[in-house]
Amino acid sequence: MKPVIKYSFLLFLFFQSVIFSQSNLEINGYLQNMETVWVPEISDSWIFSNSIANRFNLSFFANDNLIFKASLRNIFDYGQFVSMVPSYSNLASEDDGYLNLTKKITSGDSYVFYSNIDRLNLTYVKDNFEIQIGRQRINWGINSVWTPNDIFNSSSFINFDYAEKPGSDALRVQYYFDYASSLELVGKLDIKKDLTLAAKYQINKWDYDFQFIGGLSEYDQIYGLGWSGSIATSGFTGEATYFNSRKSDQSYDQLLVSSIGWNYTFSNSLFVSAELLYNSEGRVGKLQSRVNLFDLDYSAKNLSQGRYSIFLQSSYPITSLINSSIAGIINPTDNSLFVSPSAEFSLNEDVYLLLTSQIFVGDVFTEWGEYGEFYYMRIKWNF
Repeated sequence: MKPVIKYSFLLFLFFQSVIFSQSNLEINGYLQNMETVWVPEISDSWIFSNSIANRFNLSFFANDNLIFKASLRNIFDYGQFVSMVPSYSNLASEDDGYLNLTKKITSGDSYVFYSNIDRLNLTYVKDNFEIQIGRQRINWGINSVWTPNDIFNSSSFINFDYAEKPGSDALRVQYYFDYASSLELVGKLDIKKDLTLAAKYQINKWDYDFQFIGGLSEYDQIYGLGWSGSIATSGFTGEATYFNSRKSDQSYDQLLVSSIGWNYTFSNSLFVSAELLYNSEGRVGKLQSRVNLFDLDYSAKNLSQGRYSIFLQSSYPITSLINSSIAGIINPTDNSLFVSPSAEFSLNEDVYLLLTSQIFVGDVFTEWGEYGEFYYMRIKWNF
């Protein structure tokens, strides 16, 4: 199916929907502008870029059993950073799904304008049974930062400006045994027509939610487990996934990725959290060559370059309209560090101003070294 036909089909559904009762249709989204300043470690020159983006979310409730959902992103990136990165326009408009739902509208040496449909699905619900087909978010992760159980569409903590996270072209079937236990079956196809099949069984025991996953991809046999509960008044979560290679040309035969999380909220609303990540195939110490942070193949198998990683975060509402936070990731084997302080201001009930930065500290060939500092200012209107 050609991209033009896909867009026309989506617009047809949109305009057809508006003739129905307004109560059957929900439309929301946002419009935002984000300015970025990059201060490279290896240069005295500051590099400026800008991104204007908007998002439309549409939900149409045809009846009590049938729901159609679609989400469209339009993004215009321009500035020095775009002109510096080779093939930036192609990388930005690349679609990893089975269906190519990303269209590059126009591009030049220092700009690119593209559109992306990251949700396009139909859901049927009947009693305890639910089936969903199309591009959707399949979130099996439990922790906040590193989610080894999220085998379908993992996303990086560093990509803070994509809160909705990417979707997968998949068929998902769920059956709820009761309020706390369920069985979920998923089949996903990607751009290479590789098929991933997996199942998740969820149950509650001893005031903990447990999940067990098993699956098969083009490259691996997949086994995983996760939990979510509390110790006293603090949250305690964890997940682990084991990948057993099916291909002789893989860089590993067996791979284990696991993470444990803890969080606590004080009486004064100060929130603190921590996570620990282990990757059996992660490196210990420095690399032999540079790695491009912006071009990593991020997945549940590759959540970090290092064998071990530590995440620490705290947030505090200074006032009802101002929220502050600081987060950091430490690689203890090469002594490199990522730090991100931020402050978000509520200008009114729909408009927010975010000031944040990403600071990379480390020696040459370390995980977080050599990237320098990034500073962001984003204003966002939700509608």
